Amino acid sequence: MPRNGPPSRPLAAPRPVPAARPDRAVAPPFTPLLAVVGGQLVAAPRSEPGRTGGAGRRRSSNPYLRLLATPGARAFTAGNLIARLPMGMFSVSAIIMIAGSRGSYALAGAVTATGLAATAVVAPFTARLVDRYGQARIAVPATALAVLGSLALVLCVHYGAPAWTLFAAYAATATTPNTGGMSRARWAHLHRGDPAALHTANSFEQAADELCFMLGPVLAATLCGALFPEAGTLVGAVLLMSGVLVFAAQRATEPPVTPRTRTVASPLRTPGVPALLAVFLATGAVFGALEVVSIAHAGGAILALQAAGSCAAGLVYGALRPARNVRLRLLLCLAGMTALMSLPLLAATGSASLPVLALCLLVAGAATAPTMVTGMTLVQRSTRPEQLNEGMTLAVTALLGGIAAGAAAGGWLVEHAGTVTGYAAPMSAAALALVIAGAGTAVRRGGRAV
Repeated sequence: MPRNGPPSRPLAAPRPVPAARPDRAVAPPFTPLLAVVGGQLVAAPRSEPGRTGGAGRRRSSNPYLRLLATPGARAFTAGNLIARLPMGMFSVSAIIMIAGSRGSYALAGAVTATGLAATAVVAPFTARLVDRYGQARIAVPATALAVLGSLALVLCVHYGAPAWTLFAAYAATATTPNTGGMSRARWAHLHRGDPAALHTANSFEQAADELCFMLGPVLAATLCGALFPEAGTLVGAVLLMSGVLVFAAQRATEPPVTPRTRTVASPLRTPGVPALLAVFLATGAVFGALEVVSIAHAGGAILALQAAGSCAAGLVYGALRPARNVRLRLLLCLAGMTALMSLPLLAATGSASLPVLALCLLVAGAATAPTMVTGMTLVQRSTRPEQLNEGMTLAVTALLGGIAAGAAAGGWLVEHAGTVTGYAAPMSAAALALVIAGAGTAVRRGGRAV
């Protein structure tokens, strides 16, 4: 019975319910608040079960609309997307800026590679501090340090500082927090115990990653070309700081810090996690090799199609039911990625036209997001709740290391064997990831499925 409604009492005979008082909310037509059943006044449902949400609002059948209807979700998602867009801008901006000023792509590549290596070392420690002290307390000052590093790089390039200062400045950006990991940690906190919602959230985050890495380089190149070489880095720094401030301000959705009464071992010592990180390392090699080989074969613009295919597949995948056996699903995703990564190789070998190769890259991207979503789900399930940011950051770090290794391998093949043979590198890396995942599953056989 609704709160403060008339008390239930026996009735001599069924009779109509009195009209609602003017100061009461009027129920929708044909859905009375009270009804007479069995001679007693009882509460009646406001709407058809399963079709509406709270207060009589119709419940959306779109899982992403339901996800974003979570209180506070839209606010932290907006801030996170603003902060994540520069992740695809900084390296391209730095290469354009340094190569244009110093006339050396080798120097520009070495500087960005140094920054990537520094990030691989620093990021897990930043994530560990986030887990221990909270997202807002750590993310804001860590971002401020990274922004200062970007500004220092701009000044060093603009005023012709020695080359070593470029390395030092860009390495300082390694304190940038893993905003994608923090966002996933919020979803895991808000939807703990709801695998379907968490599956949709992980798919949404992966699609956002693909979208930002697809738009970021284009935005950076446009700014540097249309305005001045330093514009991409400056705009990226402003977006990063602004987005993190908006994200950190949403304290209501921030996961609580779990007090630690004893020393907790690193997620690297958790059973199953090292094998997962090895899978992420090999998967990163797929991306790195595919990027370098495609740029050498047909130019960088074609890579946007691979990201677009991954983004679309991620959104579709998130609308599906989550897998009961996530490890088996990961094996199936990796097998699909291995098969689809053979399409660009077949197109290049057959001397197919550029539109055919573009279509092959679009289709090949369809296996990327499902693989990443499934892998991140396994990382979340394998990592202790109080170490979630650190666990996911380790996965991202392994991915970045794989991208660097794949880019180096792809570049070597392009230079020594040609771009056609180079397309064998991403397919081989996908097959390696499949073998590693299969070996990890075999080792865990006999235990409880994750």
